[in-house]
Amino acid sequence: MFVHGLWLLPSSWDRWVEVFEAAGYVALTPGWPDDPETTRQASEHPEAFPHKSIGQVAGHFAAIIATLASKPVIIGHSFGGLLAPRRPADLRPVPVRVRPRRARGRGKQLHETFAVPASGLPLFQAAAANLNPWTEAKVDTGNPDRGPMLLISGEKDHTVPWAITSASYKRQSHNPGVTEIVEIKNRGHSLTIDNGWREVADTALAITQRFRNLQPAGNRPPSS
Repeated sequence: MFVHGLWLLPSSWDRWVEVFEAAGYVALTPGWPDDPETTRQASEHPEAFPHKSIGQVAGHFAAIIATLASKPVIIGHSFGGLLAPRRPADLRPVPVRVRPRRARGRGKQLHETFAVPASGLPLFQAAAANLNPWTEAKVDTGNPDRGPMLLISGEKDHTVPWAITSASYKRQSHNPGVTEIVEIKNRGHSLTIDNGWREVADTALAITQRFRNLQPAGNRPPSS
């Protein structure tokens, strides 16, 4: 299951879907609640995006997961990565930018191809997470039922930089499950859609294949 972040739609995963389905997986790309189908529809109806909270979006994906016959592998980008642990997450990023920058060249092309309006509420929730004991932006990092986790960071990501990703890794590394981290050189925050996306996809596919049949730590039989 692929979970997109703010300012994107499920279609941002289309090339990843081809890679994973070629490897034998069934790929799901559910959108956030009430996501339009296309970037054009999103531009024409920006009123579909505001006021979606982290809790609402996490609940939406949890309801989808509950309908599946088996637990899925969840791959998320940006705020989608925040949601990937299946409970509102403890990664607590404080984004440096609040919208995709309209840059020349490749940045402009990415913006025109993928960018859509987004709710600002999750940004405020994440920014205030450390001050709010009842925040929706948290998770039980010791949850023994979570499967292997890989955190991927782009070397040139200034939105969720290495310091934040590595801090999240340190929290998650106390979990009895497998936790890994990797930094991919010369990649920014748009690493799932920008040039070089295939290297990122292959990195995610590799850990998926390595642990395909591994049970969560809480469900494993005791070692002899």
